Amino acid sequence: MAKVQTDRRKFIQYSTLGVLGLVMAGGVGISPYLAGDELRLRPPGAVEEKEFLGLCIKCGQCLQVCPYHSIELADWGKGHGIGTPYIDASIRGCYACDAVPCVLACPTGALDHSCEKAEDIAIGIAVLEFPDTCLAMSNTAIPKGFNTKMHRFTDTVQNVTQLELDLLAKLDSFAGKQCTLCADMCPIPNPLSAIAMVPDAQGGKRPEIYDGCIGCGACEDVCPTTQASIIIKPRATYALEYEKGKQS
Repeated sequence: MAKVQTDRRKFIQYSTLGVLGLVMAGGVGISPYLAGDELRLRPPGAVEEKEFLGLCIKCGQCLQVCPYHSIELADWGKGHGIGTPYIDASIRGCYACDAVPCVLACPTGALDHSCEKAEDIAIGIAVLEFPDTCLAMSNTAIPKGFNTKMHRFTDTVQNVTQLELDLLAKLDSFAGKQCTLCADMCPIPNPLSAIAMVPDAQGGKRPEIYDGCIGCGACEDVCPTTQASIIIKPRATYALEYEKGKQS
């Protein structure tokens, strides 16, 4: 009997080690795919992606000082860079705070301290990805209840700030009006340098993006369509997205 129990313990021990070995080997095999071309919106001031991943110590200081609760930390299901900060504009965009507190809180330079004001932010670039669903282009009024997503978000965050409550009240005031949300809710000091509503050939208006766009994601956040008509392309620039076809 003692020999049977000993053999059983050895079997469990080696089986466990074997499973752990397979998991570790699988992790090694998977990691190159996790570190591939996957991109996400990084907080303001983020340096080039590879350098960012090397500098970021995953301390979460940027997250803690963000008054809009815009920053999240990546978990295993979010690809490479586990524990690093990112912004999901479909949930909550960046609202270009004065003095850019997330940058000031970064202790390593992963968020470059030369980013001192809203206009210095360069997260990505806005693109009208789904024009067929844009309410402004179809001259459709913003439906009541369009802001349910942001209300739910605000209701669930801890330590909601006055800035968030003011943002919610401003957004609610647009219900029933013709949609100009992406332009009117742009948070940079001179929003017309980033986005404006211009006449469209079909009789409505459409958002036009300019080189002052910082890619904060506020426009994607407030877009009232089920899937945001306007989105932010991470790490993209105005020159790359809008001027590449104009070059002779």
